[in-house]
This record gives sequence, C-alpha cells and structure tokens, in this order.
Amino acid sequence: MQLTIQEIIELTGATLAQGELSHTVSGVASLDEASAEEVSFLGNEKYVQDFLATKAGVVLVPANLTDKPANTTLLEVENPSYAFAAVVKVLATKQRTINLGIHPSAVIADDVVINADKVSIKPGVVIESGCSIGDGTEIASGVVICEGSKIGENCLFYPNVTVREHSQIGDRVILQPGCVIGSDGYGYELVDGKHIKVDQVGIVVLEDDVEIGANTAIDRARFGKTVIGEGTKVDNLVQVAHNVQTSKHCLIVSQSGLAGSSKLGSYVTVAAQAGVGGHIKIGDQAILAGRAGATKSLEGGAVYSGFPARPMREETRKQGSLSKLPQLIKDVRKIKQQLEALE
Repeated sequence: MQLTIQEIIELTGATLAQGELSHTVSGVASLDEASAEEVSFLGNEKYVQDFLATKAGVVLVPANLTDKPANTTLLEVENPSYAFAAVVKVLATKQRTINLGIHPSAVIADDVVINADKVSIKPGVVIESGCSIGDGTEIASGVVICEGSKIGENCLFYPNVTVREHSQIGDRVILQPGCVIGSDGYGYELVDGKHIKVDQVGIVVLEDDVEIGANTAIDRARFGKTVIGEGTKVDNLVQVAHNVQTSKHCLIVSQSGLAGSSKLGSYVTVAAQAGVGGHIKIGDQAILAGRAGATKSLEGGAVYSGFPARPMREETRKQGSLSKLPQLIKDVRKIKQQLEALE
C-alpha cells in the first residue's frame, strides 16, 4: 500500500513544511534506517543527529525546527510520535480481523449470554456459568472465564488469560497473554502461631479501554471492588493488590507494584519498578519515577523519585550531596590530622 503526502496530511492533520505533495511512501522506519520510500518521525531531541542525516522520504516533526535535512519532505505536527502511530496503522500494522463463531472445542455453559454470530471464541476456551460476553469480543485459545463474569463489547483476550469469578470487564479491554484478573488478594491473619487465610470475597472491575500486560496480576478485593479506571494502561509483570483503585488514564509500568487499598488519581504515572505502599493516595497527574517508593500519600502534579519518594529536585540534591561525601570524609580526616599535629 502507498500513501501520498496529501493523504498523510489528511490522516495526521500535519502542515507541509518542506518538500512536494506529489511524493509517495509505502513503509515506515526509524530515522537512521529509513529510505526514500519510508516515513519516520522526530519525537526526541536526542535523535537530532539521526534526523539531520536521515534518508527518509518523509519525516513528521515538531514545529519551528531550525536545522533541517535537505531533500526530505517534512510535515509539522503537534505530536510527531502520535501522528507516526496513525501512519503505522495504515502502512505497517496488520489490521485485526475477527473470524466470527465458536470453535467446537470451546466449553461454554448453557446459560452464558453470548451471540455466536458476533463473537470469536477460539479452541480450548472455557466460559463458566452465569457469564455474559459482549458482541465483537475475541477470546483466544486457552482463556478461562470463571462463573458470573461480565465481559463487554469489542474486547480482545490473548491466549491463556484467566478471569476469575464475578469480574466485571468493560468495552474495548485488551488482556495480554497470561494475565490474571481476580486472583485472591494476599491476606492472612496470624492466629495461634499460624498464618490463616482471609477469604477474598470482592471482585475486580476493569473499566472501558483498559489494557493489562502479559503475566500481570490484578487481585480481587477482600470485599468490595478492585478498580482499574477507564483508559488505564498496565504493563507486563505488574502486581495490583486487593482493593486498589485507579482513576482514569493512568500508566503503570513493568515490574511496579500497588499495595492493598492504595488509590491513584487520574493521569498518574508509576514508572518501572516503582512501588506504592498500602492505603496511600497519589494525586492527579503525579509521576513516580523508576524505582521510587511511595511510603506516604503524595500530592498531584509533581514528579517524585527515590526511597522514600520525595520531590525529584529534593532527591537530586540529596544524591548530589551524597556523591560528595567520600571527599568530605577525606577532608575531615586531613583537618583532624593537622589539628593533632598542632597539639
């Protein structure tokens, strides 16, 4: 497939900054690998040198660039990365097609609410009693949906997903391979020298447009609900404990963890290997940097790092001071030796 410059402009809302509208492209690539028949983008200033040397036919760029490569068509957009993604969907992404119907090897309880002509159920799927499956949903091989769970429309469940009993999943939810929705929360009481399991009788709610990464676990509530808010994207290998609640459009990155009953506001980012302690609240638009550990509630609209998590400027100053400590110790020893010599 090919796209003209005019078609890319219509697709992305870009403005022609350099080049000819008659140019066509048929693929996408990085700045350092793209050819004259491919589209690329400049989304980060650290790639400026690759941009100046690129052989790409078309580059999506931010406005008001001063240095530009010759013989390359440049299209100005507000968000080059997002615009590039729109082009990728047309030129490079294999469009999702659903082969409607239910495979004979799928095991589906008689009372499941499902329209076989409007869903795709692959081999080996198990759907237990009391469930409902929305139209347009695709469920891949090996998925198990336990009793009483409600699945919305146009969802996509990849192989070997497990959805435990009475989970509620909204529309357009994506579950990557191996993730577990509704596993028991980690709850025990020490009685007579033994750890006795506390029943976890709540549920998990995934709101519309949520995506859960591969091998991530979202625990059911001890009672009530664990809630992943609308539009939230959870990466691979993340642990979300019982009764956690996130608001809308959060980003929770790989190997991070949210302890029981913690709450995230809207548009919160929890970066890789960061952690949020139990019963803690993180305000709207806060960012926890990689490996940060929140041990108390944090206000929104700020960036936090370190352990315990503190405003990034404060943590940076602390780390800068610590780096000077070895030399300071040497200086103190030297002064001490000089004082002792005077005595």
